[in-house]
Amino acid sequence: MANITASMVKELREMTGAGMMECKKALAEADGDMDGAVDVLRTRGLAAVAKKAGRATNEGTVMALVSEDGKTGALVELNCETDFVGMNEKFKAYAEKIARAAVANKPADLDALKASEIDGETVEAVVADCIHVMGENTQLARFATLEADAVCSYIHMGGKIGVLVSFATEGVDTTTAEFAQCGRDVAMQVAAVDPIATSREDVDPAVVEHEMGIYKAQAAESGKPEAIQEKMATGRLQKFYKEQCLVEQAFVKNPDQTVAEYVDSVAKQLGGSIKVTGFKRFALGEAAE
Repeated sequence: MANITASMVKELREMTGAGMMECKKALAEADGDMDGAVDVLRTRGLAAVAKKAGRATNEGTVMALVSEDGKTGALVELNCETDFVGMNEKFKAYAEKIARAAVANKPADLDALKASEIDGETVEAVVADCIHVMGENTQLARFATLEADAVCSYIHMGGKIGVLVSFATEGVDTTTAEFAQCGRDVAMQVAAVDPIATSREDVDPAVVEHEMGIYKAQAAESGKPEAIQEKMATGRLQKFYKEQCLVEQAFVKNPDQTVAEYVDSVAKQLGGSIKVTGFKRFALGEAAE
């Protein structure tokens, strides 16, 4: 039997919103496994889909940059010791320089990015210079790139969250203000709602299987006939897709539309077609969880 500590109960409560006693019982039933305890609470209808508790330990900034032709974007997370330095414009300039290197060199991994050059020096040297100038330990935590017909970016809260969104377009001038606004709106949606996938086809089959298992267990608790239970579980899976898949989510600026419907309306206005094909989202400190 695992030792269930008060901090474990508190963490589970923060993740799920369930009561203290329910959290303690669920942890005991799951033998101290946090993810297992979440599933226990969800089966009993005491928790929705739980995201990881905010355990961010690093300060710094997330930087998003899109190439001049609008077809390549990069996200970079640069960590430091204090929020004071993380919000400093000089520190952010170092992060922007690293993002430019990522866009220009399209490195395969973090080591390749560190070895790549920008303005005649390696990214590793850029980080070292940042440490010297800012006076704090600085680490390049991670990066991501996207390439597509069009890529749009959004930075939230001065570098706490960064987003890239990629689009496939046909017959659309992606340099227009209307398209730029559309791209920004979709990127803001990703920042605000934090979807797990672009569309239901992109959801990991293991995640779908796991969710369906929870919904079937919930339906079995109802005591209704198996055929009804199956419909209940399927209905809950459809709701999961609508809540967790970007293009099926209710558009934050107009909940009467889905994100896909909003994008289609802009495409119609611009006389072509636009499809959301992917996204990347960094929240500061996630890499250290």
